[in-house]
Amino acid sequence: MKQKKEKALKPSLRENKRYLLLEKSNKKEVEKAILDYIGILGYAKASPQFIGNNILAINRKETDKIRASLNLAGILVKRVSGSLKKIKR
Repeated sequence: MKQKKEKALKPSLRENKRYLLLEKSNKKEVEKAILDYIGILGYAKASPQFIGNNILAINRKETDKIRASLNLAGILVKRVSGSLKKIKR
């Protein structure tokens, strides 16, 4: 029997991400700040993923909430972008 080849998701179905460049912070501090401010459900909606040391990828719709929670925790967000190439400049 032949196995079916998996199809890639359509661009319209993919999750749109925003990338935040953070000033020197560790993963535990960021996770704690997000959980303290917007809770578990907000954390799940934002689906934060660390890329490298200081770059955080989040869902585009939750950008304002994540920025606010990081600001309340004293974590500085240097730049927000929709592209990794632009964020690394």
